[in-house]
Amino acid sequence: LFQGVRQAQWLTKTKLVEGLPPPVLSIIDNPAHHPEDHEEGVKRAISHARLWDTTEVAPRREHYCPVLFEDLMHLCRLMSVKYPSLTKRMLARNYKISATWERESILLQVCGLNGILMNSMAPIPPVASKEEILATEEHVLETFYPISPTIDLQEVNVYKELNDTGKSSFRDGYPYSHPHTLFFLESANVRPNRFRPEQLRAKMLMFAFGNALAKAKVLYGNDPKVLEQPIVVQSVGTDGQLFQFMVFQLNTTDLVSSDGIKNLVWIDSDQNLYEKAQCIPEVKKRVVTKPAGIYGFQPDTFKKFLALYLHGTV
Repeated sequence: LFQGVRQAQWLTKTKLVEGLPPPVLSIIDNPAHHPEDHEEGVKRAISHARLWDTTEVAPRREHYCPVLFEDLMHLCRLMSVKYPSLTKRMLARNYKISATWERESILLQVCGLNGILMNSMAPIPPVASKEEILATEEHVLETFYPISPTIDLQEVNVYKELNDTGKSSFRDGYPYSHPHTLFFLESANVRPNRFRPEQLRAKMLMFAFGNALAKAKVLYGNDPKVLEQPIVVQSVGTDGQLFQFMVFQLNTTDLVSSDGIKNLVWIDSDQNLYEKAQCIPEVKKRVVTKPAGIYGFQPDTFKKFLALYLHGTV
C-alpha cells in the first residue's frame, strides 16, 4: 500500500491507537507472567539463530529469521506448564485467506498467503470497552483526496465473493476455530524483496482485518452490523531483528460508509530485539577489539512478544 497504515485504516474503517492496549501492557508489567531466566533464554535463542546454527561465516536472513521465530515460540510454549490452556493452540502455515467487503462504492478483497496463523480454542476477549467503541463514532477517517485510497490496489474481476481461509480453520467442528495471532517473517536476503516497516505494518493490518472479518461472517452472517461481541486478532511482524506488534479489534462489519462505529487497531512499531549480531570478531593490529556475539539486547521486546502469546489466557 502506497500510503501504508494510513491507507489500510481507510480501507478497513479503522481508528489507530499508538502503543499496545492495557490488557497486554498489564501482562508485560507483571513479573509472574515471565518465565524463569527468560532473558538468558532469549539471548541463547538469538545466538543460536545468528551465530551457531550455520555452516557459513554469517547465516543468511532467510535462515536465521525463521530459526529465531521458532526458538522464541519454544520459550513461549514453556509457559504452558503454568497455564495449561496454552496447549489448546495450533499453528497453520502456508494457508490462504480470502475476505470480501464493500467500502463506499468499491468492492474490496484481501486474499493470498497469510503468514503463519496461531489459532486457539477460545477467542481473545475484546480489549476496548463498549464506551471506547461508541466513542469511535466521533473519529474522522483520513482521506487522500485528490488521490484515490485504492490507487495502488490490483483491479481484478471477482466471480465469487469468498470469505474463508481455504482450510478448516473456521469450519464447524474444527477445535481451533478462533484466529489468535498472525506472524509475518520478512526473511528475504535482499532488502528490496522485503517489506519496509511501514508497508509491513499495513500488510499486518489488512490480514488481521481479513481474518477477523471472515470469522465475523461465519458467526454473524453477511449482513453488515455492529458486532455484539467484537473479534480480536493480533499480528507480529519481524525481519529477525526488528519487531512490529499489533492488536486489531473488529467492532463492525458495516464498512460501506465512513460514518458510525469504527474498528480499532493498536500498534507498537519498530522494536529491536538486539542492536547487532557480530558474527566475526573485529580485529585491529592483531588484537580482538570486538568479540563475536550479540550486542544491544532489548529484553522488553521479547516481553511484548510473550504478552501477545499469553493474551486471552492470563
